[in-house]
Amino acid sequence: MATAPLDREATSASATAPAADPPVSTAHLKLAPDQRQVREKLREAARLATAALDKTTPLSQARIEQIGRQLLAQFDLPQSYLGWTMVQTLSAFWADQLAGVPVARRLLMLPANSQHRAGCAGDSNQPLADGERCAACVVDEARRQAIALGYQVRVVERASAILTELLSGRVDAVIGVATLDVLEQALDRVLLAGVPCGAVPLPAESGQPIDEDWILEMIGTPQVSRPQTTRTYLHLMRSAARMFSAGELEHLAPRARGGHGPLNGAALDPLSATEAIAYDFLAKGGKHSRPFITLAMHDALTGGRATLADGPAHLAQLPAAVRRTAMSIETFHKASLVHDDIEDDDEFRYGDQTLHRRYGTPTAINVGDYLIGLGYRLVSRETATLGADVSADILDRLADAHMKLSEGQGAELMWRDSGDKRLSPDDALHIYALKTAPAFEAALYAGMRLARPIDGYSEPIGQFARHLGVAFQILNDLGDWNADSHNKLLAAGDVVGGRPTLLWALALERLPRERCAELVDLAARRPMTLDVVSQIKSLYEEAGVFAEAARLIAEHERRAATIANTIEPAELRRLLSYLIEMVLDRPSNRAVGVGPPA
Repeated sequence: MATAPLDREATSASATAPAADPPVSTAHLKLAPDQRQVREKLREAARLATAALDKTTPLSQARIEQIGRQLLAQFDLPQSYLGWTMVQTLSAFWADQLAGVPVARRLLMLPANSQHRAGCAGDSNQPLADGERCAACVVDEARRQAIALGYQVRVVERASAILTELLSGRVDAVIGVATLDVLEQALDRVLLAGVPCGAVPLPAESGQPIDEDWILEMIGTPQVSRPQTTRTYLHLMRSAARMFSAGELEHLAPRARGGHGPLNGAALDPLSATEAIAYDFLAKGGKHSRPFITLAMHDALTGGRATLADGPAHLAQLPAAVRRTAMSIETFHKASLVHDDIEDDDEFRYGDQTLHRRYGTPTAINVGDYLIGLGYRLVSRETATLGADVSADILDRLADAHMKLSEGQGAELMWRDSGDKRLSPDDALHIYALKTAPAFEAALYAGMRLARPIDGYSEPIGQFARHLGVAFQILNDLGDWNADSHNKLLAAGDVVGGRPTLLWALALERLPRERCAELVDLAARRPMTLDVVSQIKSLYEEAGVFAEAARLIAEHERRAATIANTIEPAELRRLLSYLIEMVLDRPSNRAVGVGPPA
């Protein structure tokens, strides 16, 4: 597993760069002022503070926090109101553009559980202070009025669900009515993408104030004619997702065998079955983040037109060769998922049975191979349009990424099947750099090369991709200790599957010898019960691996941000900063900072 000095330094757990502090709980910063007069004062101050801001780019979370702290200091108020004040700040920033969105294209986001009527004081004939009602009553009224006005109303609490609604093309703005914790989890990534948002926090506990009139006032915001002024990635995100809709997929990658019809085997001609299964899997699920990266990279280096108000019209004129190259990145990703699911014997993918469970391992391997071939063909057949040098450069980088991914996966498999379970943190991080970073680098590079010669971008973009990929994989390790309904339905799946992880390596490095032996023995037990998983988790906690992993995520994130902050032009710098937020998903990052939930 030898690697160049720069790579080693960039992925080492013991690197000499300043250590980043692990994420900490922010619950103490999420209280609402008790007095209505104070809330009104902060709300108006937020409106004034944002009125003179440059509205061409979305506010970063750091900038929103900075404004919030300044407002609290201005009125000598405690920092415990910070989260609440930040919501007022973002709502004020987006107010004009929210008003410019037709009511029928606004989404009202409501919480799944908001102090149900069983505890409603109004239902028990208890007096209500100042005419206030319980959260359940307020939510019901908000829903009723929003539906009457023509809103799209959804009970959602996760960014992924809201992004699905936005990518559908049905909605262009979001209003959130929920607790501060839910708003943070659901809206952070949406805001960073440049989607107009407004929010009114609900109390986390009964008895706290609810500004029902503010909720109804925001919902009742009339539409006014205002052009989009803030850059948004929504047009590019929709364009990336749309490529995998039935009509667009057939246009960009016409089927050679005409493999359509029910995927039950008997209804398909044997010669068209592989194509049909591959196309079905290619169109199914996923965030389409890799083709988005390629499209956004190309756009950032050609003027950033797709992020402006006329972005959809500009993207409609995008050459098919650019879109096919972006599509190829997804075909390679989907092929790697098919093969990875086989190697790990995962049962579910995108909520359905994995291909090898449904069709058998030989067929699944073959479908994965087909997707690889399709990916290369999408680029190679555009040589006349792209130019031989551009096409060759992109194909070479895709092949390099493919080989590195296979080396990283091979190292993982060799370790999994070996009797020697020793693993150093540096070796674990090197595997991550091979397995995950090349996919990000290939997506970035393809967009770059489609736009221009790479000049001096290759090295910094490569380093950026390594830091981002390693941080992403560590975050995925932490997420594996939660029940992940998107990919794996079993918590601690990596331990059960015997896969090498940074958490395992850190535990072996930090635990005393006898406790290491106990850990190895527990991990080897079959069948693995919930009690065994609980004991492994206790050993991980004893070794402090969750906190150390979170610290390493923050460190690699910091290094990626340092690179992003020095890149020109501004459109590219902003894109790289956004990718850090999008890929690492800050709310989840903070949530796991003190270890997985019990």
